[in-house]
Amino acid sequence: MAKTLALEGAALEWARQQFVNYYARAAIPPPHRLARREFAAFPFTSETMMRRHAALRTPEEFLRFLRQETPRHVYYSTAYYRRPAAPTMSEKGWQGADLIFDLDSDHLRGAEALAYAGQLELVKTRLISLVDDFLFGDFGIDPDSTSFVFSGGRGYHVHVRDDRFLSLTSPERRELVDYALGTGVTPMSAIQRNRTDVRSGLTIPSAEGEGDGSARTSPSPRTRTLVPPETPGWPGRTTRALLEMLERWEKQAPAIAAAEMTRYGVAPAKARHYAKLLIEQGGAAKIRSRLSLDVFKKDLPEDFLEAVVRAAGVEVQGETDAPVTTDIHRLIRLPNSLHGGTGFRVVPLGRDEIAAFDPFRDALLPGLEESRTAVTYVEDARYPFPGGEVHAVPGGTDELATPVALFLLLRGQAELRPSPG
Repeated sequence: MAKTLALEGAALEWARQQFVNYYARAAIPPPHRLARREFAAFPFTSETMMRRHAALRTPEEFLRFLRQETPRHVYYSTAYYRRPAAPTMSEKGWQGADLIFDLDSDHLRGAEALAYAGQLELVKTRLISLVDDFLFGDFGIDPDSTSFVFSGGRGYHVHVRDDRFLSLTSPERRELVDYALGTGVTPMSAIQRNRTDVRSGLTIPSAEGEGDGSARTSPSPRTRTLVPPETPGWPGRTTRALLEMLERWEKQAPAIAAAEMTRYGVAPAKARHYAKLLIEQGGAAKIRSRLSLDVFKKDLPEDFLEAVVRAAGVEVQGETDAPVTTDIHRLIRLPNSLHGGTGFRVVPLGRDEIAAFDPFRDALLPGLEESRTAVTYVEDARYPFPGGEVHAVPGGTDELATPVALFLLLRGQAELRPSPG
């Protein structure tokens, strides 16, 4: 659940009033199969006590719940229950659960070096890959049964309502996550071994066990190539990543490529040799144009291939919060609600809206575009809000659009500035 900064006094009441105003006017649609869901909420008055096991039977009751509770965070169950208000899971009567994928920026490699805005951009690119490559691609999920939601905080949720997944157990859902994470994948599967028949001149795949020293009736030159990039599943995905890696190296100095290979486990002297071969002598371009690994002449360097292909496989691994997907009793943030740690709306998105979506523009608390609030900054911060970047310097004061002031207040980076007198 959300980590939330505690508020007190005037700050608490001011922030709460912004939420009161939003829920009073927002016509938030209830989730699918409303009466079978459990609801839970964190109120503004207590950040440690979650109210759980609420059952809401009608859209009117649902809206009344939001307006009376004025939740700082509000969640609903991904599962469907016969008795959602029952106090224990065994009494609720589980009937199935939506399939949920959760991508948060704090789970992504490389995100720790980025500011919040950069993290959100990174997680969006990974979301697109997860959806297009895995969910719509390898898993064959119907886009019409899939919805996407900006969480209001660090990332995105993918909701899949498909009868084929409804009754999956936790271990079965774990298999989907493992596939997306590349668990157990052998990146060397992206390399296919071929031999050239000396009689016909045709190149055909090598048989299993070929090359073990058994006698042959005629010499049969062997080659190794990458599988075509359009090959389904992880082999094709690894080829694409390796080709992208080689293209990146071509734009860099050989020393940079050699240093990267060394990190992947290639001995430094060999890494320098491979970098020279690939970049200075044009080997990378030949591999990218022909998919052939014969640029390595007589001896195919297994250490290079295993290290670099494995690294390419790791680079394209899907990254998703496994506990969210595997938990068949999970609570997930309610779309169109407000996130109590940012004041951002939890925004539902269509697939074609994801690329252009900008939380700093599109998730701001609506209806307050002209309202201004005076604040004093208490932390360094930079954010790309509409109308110009906000640059907070401790002790500095400013009058900001109220949604921006709410964001900084909830994140503990600004305080309300007292009115004169």
